[in-house]
Amino acid sequence: MDRRLAVLLMTVLALCTGCMAANRPLPEYRTRQALFSWKGEKESDKDDDKKESDKNEAGGKEPDDKPNGDKNGGEKKPEEPDPIVTERPDFTNSSRTIGRNRIQLESGYTFTSDGHGASRMNSHAFLEALVRVGVFADWFEVQIGQNFLHTRAADPANPAGVNLQTGPQDLYLASKFALTKQDGILPETAVTLQMTLPTGSREQGSNKVLPGLLFLYSWDVIPDRISLAGSSVFANAEEDDHGYFSYAQSLSVGYTVTKRLSAYTECFAIFPSGATPTPVGPEYYYNGGLLYQVTPNFQLDVRFGVGLNKHADDFFTGAGFAIRY
Repeated sequence: MDRRLAVLLMTVLALCTGCMAANRPLPEYRTRQALFSWKGEKESDKDDDKKESDKNEAGGKEPDDKPNGDKNGGEKKPEEPDPIVTERPDFTNSSRTIGRNRIQLESGYTFTSDGHGASRMNSHAFLEALVRVGVFADWFEVQIGQNFLHTRAADPANPAGVNLQTGPQDLYLASKFALTKQDGILPETAVTLQMTLPTGSREQGSNKVLPGLLFLYSWDVIPDRISLAGSSVFANAEEDDHGYFSYAQSLSVGYTVTKRLSAYTECFAIFPSGATPTPVGPEYYYNGGLLYQVTPNFQLDVRFGVGLNKHADDFFTGAGFAIRY
């Protein structure tokens, strides 16, 4: 089967899975769980101890809390679902998982422009689909991503004048683990094990499996006002059929403007090691964006960024959405 057709079928299957999940009721609200705590015990063990303590205080019975009322017989206000948290639109991924039995679809579009002298390259990245599925436990999720890229390079030195390339990029697969919750100055952490498979087009894909690892961390500096997040990315990359190692570092500051509107500013850098093509070098970027939560399960976003050195792209901008089932 043609690789492009196979990628397209897998993408359609992932999107259909998300659409079918829309008919399923959203799981009840619960506190997000992490695999460990900073004190060396499992978060799941802490929760079990708390339930046992509550039961003992109630004389060996479960606490007498009615689902829709309080102990005095009054109506208890139902808890709202926790707001959606996404990997997009910034470079820094979230340090949280989406929770067991939940499905989240994130998608968008990005325009990038870069020029050197009389040459100019413009690219359009569309779909940018990422399907996230919480399985087994609240601290674990699997991810599958697919993107299509169209590039137009104008080069006066090229007899044809313009070089066009269009096609799917390599399929993205990942597993994400929520490690710890924040405890004072100790951050909330997570790790993502990722890889890309050589399923893309000849122009936009690679010829080998490229693994990588993301270490994610964040702090609520001022609860419900300002947050700080970062990521350290270790990955294999490829340029002109030559493989090399790439390290990326990011730092993002999030701002809560209103209950629905938030913003961020971010710096990130990419450092290649062992790359032989001369155009490949360290890239430094600064970007910012807005995120608007239409509902707790549906979010819109926009972003704009600029390159800070000659190896980086001149600028990029884009928009997208995320929906949780």
